[in-house]
Amino acid sequence: MPMTETGNQSLKAKKRRRCIIIQLVSATLDGISPRLSFPVVNLQLNITLNLNLLLYNPNYASFKHGRGKSILYYNDSQVGEADIEPGYIPSRGSVTFPCRLTVQVDEIASNLASVIRDLLDGEIVMESRTRIPGRATLLGFKRHVVAISRCKFTINVSDMKIENQECKTETKL
Repeated sequence: MPMTETGNQSLKAKKRRRCIIIQLVSATLDGISPRLSFPVVNLQLNITLNLNLLLYNPNYASFKHGRGKSILYYNDSQVGEADIEPGYIPSRGSVTFPCRLTVQVDEIASNLASVIRDLLDGEIVMESRTRIPGRATLLGFKRHVVAISRCKFTINVSDMKIENQECKTETKL
């Protein structure tokens, strides 16, 4: 995303920065673990998803990031989260990061009518919000940066694949 552009062309080129792009590449079902507790009967069900996130750095500065977090929402309720391990993205390069996300089905069940309607329609719409703090380095100069992404995606229930995805990204200095 360009900064405010004023002045001549060379000033525009020097002030230009672009967002680190965070995109959900794939989500696959890894496992389902039911948990039943007594004496009060309480059934909990957790689903584990393997996610692959693509981080693309379009800038001329490299990006070394710390531990990030991706939070999953269903109908504006938090239903899961995943940690993103620290790493490095070279200038004008990309890296795919695997992460495991545990979905708390009991949180989704609080919207049971919506879940049933979505399952019958054959698709579930969810949103992920990802925040990755790090440091950009260009010519030896380091600057703290936070890459933020909000992705709304649709999962096809029959084949558990991402069918549609819209992402908005920003980079904060």
